[in-house]
Amino acid sequence: MNGVLIPHTPIAVDFWSLRRASTARLFFLSHMHSDHTVGLSSTWARPLYCSPITAHLLHRHLQVSKQWIRTLEVGESHVLPLDETGRETMTVTLIDANHCPGSVMFLFEGYFGTILYTGDFRYTPSMLKEPALTLGKQIHTLYLDNTNCNPALVLPSRQEAAQQIIRLIRKYPQHNIKIGLYSLGKESLLEQLALEFRTWVVLSPRRLELVQLLGLADVFTVEEKAGRIHAVDHTEICRSSMLHWNQSHPTIAILPTSRKIHTSHPDIHIIPYSDHSSYSELRTFVAALKPCQVLPIVSRQPCGDYFKDSLSPRLSMPLIPDSVQQYMSSSSRKPSFLWLLERKLKRPRIQGVVFETPEENTDQSQADRDSKKTKKENLSPWPRDFEKQHPPHSLRVKKQFFPDLCSQEWDKAAPFCESQKMVTVLTAPLGFSVQLKTPDEKFISPKPREEIGLNPPFIPREDNNGPAATGNQSDWISHDSPPSHSSKAAPLLTEFKSLALKYLLTPVNFFQAGFSSKSFDQQVEKYHQPSLK
Repeated sequence: MNGVLIPHTPIAVDFWSLRRASTARLFFLSHMHSDHTVGLSSTWARPLYCSPITAHLLHRHLQVSKQWIRTLEVGESHVLPLDETGRETMTVTLIDANHCPGSVMFLFEGYFGTILYTGDFRYTPSMLKEPALTLGKQIHTLYLDNTNCNPALVLPSRQEAAQQIIRLIRKYPQHNIKIGLYSLGKESLLEQLALEFRTWVVLSPRRLELVQLLGLADVFTVEEKAGRIHAVDHTEICRSSMLHWNQSHPTIAILPTSRKIHTSHPDIHIIPYSDHSSYSELRTFVAALKPCQVLPIVSRQPCGDYFKDSLSPRLSMPLIPDSVQQYMSSSSRKPSFLWLLERKLKRPRIQGVVFETPEENTDQSQADRDSKKTKKENLSPWPRDFEKQHPPHSLRVKKQFFPDLCSQEWDKAAPFCESQKMVTVLTAPLGFSVQLKTPDEKFISPKPREEIGLNPPFIPREDNNGPAATGNQSDWISHDSPPSHSSKAAPLLTEFKSLALKYLLTPVNFFQAGFSSKSFDQQVEKYHQPSLK
């Protein structure tokens, strides 16, 4: 577990053991790698500060409630209280850590001095140009990512390591490529390989959602046979998997990591592509900051002796303000208790049995039934009088596109029908927009969304025939192809039924990228354009 309780403060970073963090009141998460989230789960019930991307992943994958997630913008300074009255405050600035999506460094400034917690990071010279670090501030304590803090370990830059991977893949032009990765990180490497070799990169639905959140090029798909480069979990790269993959098609595997790993198969290749700073980069970083002390994040690997010549004189221990001491010594269960009490008070009180005379009860029951009936009619998206004159949107479209299949009026939404060229109508109870293409088309995908957020919008379309459908049953129409009036559409329902269920049972926001060959070609040409000059 990598995390720290900052002494003499109520601050905890990547530290989620409440039993051991009894004095911590402000919790910060640097990024979503599992070794930094040990102990963090859906039961977490305290305010937690992190970057926007980390906030999305935290709620999406660990199911931490949104009410406890406090999003802080990267590159900005934020003032937070250090006691219950707000009399004592601190400033925290988030700096991009260049490690994985959402990863940040935290710069804390307060009565305790100035503390920089790097989290996991890969140093770049641009970090020293951050406004928060260029104002001549004295860093009193530097919590440093010392993963690769070993003079004997020489690492190339990520650009050089990426070129090593490209040269390796070129040696095997007919092979499939398996890239072993952790659940988060190195997405930009995959994008570069896709554009370099003009091929789709096959991802899991979970990772596809992430690359769409990052706004990377539309070169990713979940179609297993769409491209020759596949991103898989690093645990899948083993001898048994290689034997299985090579039975169907020649395959090599690549593990982009700086860790020492024993290869169990000749087709497994280790490339030192690392998201952690090298020893020489750490030396440069510390020499530029000149902190008073350097503390390692990976405690089992001390590194203080390597930076003695770059340290500034130590300062005396700060005094903890009385209000902060009271805040740290107050019951850690108080916020949770108050929240539960507030919820309990908001619940409606259940009253005892009320006895009424038979006459009163009969009149009241009839009045309740009339009231519910009127309310239901008022809330209905298709009032009774309007339905008689204008049938629901899906039925009108079905009649317009398939007159031979809709000879009689249906009281409820009909199952979707499909022409031989394109799906036309689908009743989607969750508000999803889905397309199903014919078997001779290579990719199957829904329309792209413009962005992914914690609450992605699902907006029904409108057409000239009437308003967009509302409510739980919404009608969605594809306008990408002209409608067909063939009466042979009905038999295709059985053919596509299993395929439709497969994609409808997967959250649609996983498949936002429209796998358009035209769009793919344009992105590849744009990538290769500088090299052609």
